[in-house]
Amino acid sequence: MIQKNSPSPIYHQLEEEIKGAIQSLELVPGEMIPSEKEYTEKYGISRMTVRQAISNLVNGGYLYRQRGKGTFVAEQKSEPPLQGLTNFTEDMISRGLKPSTRVISFTEVKADHELAAKLEVEAGTAIFELERVRLADRLPMAYEKLYIPKDHALDLTEEIAVSAIHDYVEKKFGLKIKHGRQVIEAAIAQKKEAEMLGVAEGSPVLLIDRRSTLETNQPVAVVRSVYRADRYTFKINLERLS
Repeated sequence: MIQKNSPSPIYHQLEEEIKGAIQSLELVPGEMIPSEKEYTEKYGISRMTVRQAISNLVNGGYLYRQRGKGTFVAEQKSEPPLQGLTNFTEDMISRGLKPSTRVISFTEVKADHELAAKLEVEAGTAIFELERVRLADRLPMAYEKLYIPKDHALDLTEEIAVSAIHDYVEKKFGLKIKHGRQVIEAAIAQKKEAEMLGVAEGSPVLLIDRRSTLETNQPVAVVRSVYRADRYTFKINLERLS
């Protein structure tokens, strides 16, 4: 409840009230929240105060606005830690979400000079190109293109590609994927990316380039992923250096 004589600002109290309703599932993703007028009348506070609280929650990713319709509860973001080398499936399961994959295309291509350099193979080497959409609880989370030398996945098929590729490589060929390096950038969704992710073209996304290597430091796969920024964040724990 709102306490007007509390040292905590009223708009902050209202923010916490709405957050609590979201976390307890009293308000669920996609549901429209009460209007500014309803909050004003319910708590006896000004509309400006209500507007500030709602704006803060929109900026924080808890709510989103649709012009001419109202303000709605946003899908809460998954926050995988940056420590450790994990794959999408492991990340989603650790968040209590059910991962799945929709394969868009699976083809054999010849490595161009840029791809050959990333994988440390000769230009023209046979490479599998896998294009797929990664989902969590049946909702699009990421659109990605993965490249892996054919020598590391000789009998890879589209059916197998639905599962975690790294697990397949390790179990099938006895290889150990030990290291990974990824670069994360802010970007906006291009036309095809927006279509695959179910967002508007120009929406904010996280662009992630990752290269995985074996114990021998030989690159085994590179993947370029585009994540929905409204559903996915990364967090990292930091320690002060002495």
